[in-house]
Amino acid sequence: MFSVTVRDHIMIAHSFRGEVFGPAQRLHGATFVVDATFRRAELDADNIVVDIGRAAEELSAVLGQLNYRNLDDEAAFASMNTSTEALAQVIADRLAERVHAGALGVGARGLAGIAVTLHESHIAWASYERSL
Repeated sequence: MFSVTVRDHIMIAHSFRGEVFGPAQRLHGATFVVDATFRRAELDADNIVVDIGRAAEELSAVLGQLNYRNLDDEAAFASMNTSTEALAQVIADRLAERVHAGALGVGARGLAGIAVTLHESHIAWASYERSL
């Protein structure tokens, strides 16, 4: 399996519901380094996994919908705890929508999957991987 990873970051505010989250139940900020990895079994006709420039642009566009926002105020997140794991899934699903819409080009049709990793710090991160 071949892969290409692009990286960006987001800064958000949010809070959690549930005693398991302790002090994080209060509104707090988080900065995440975000890696999006695109996978495929065979390289495309140009011998690449995906156009890195387009992949970076689409990741930036997806993150732009979240950056500098209080997720508690966003309708899309009203019924969920925006944990690192859950945000990784949201970002992966939004990238998958863009792949299916053709935003990453014709060559991206052969992609097999996407994995998104959110790094909370240098010692903790969470990922979500999905098929395309």
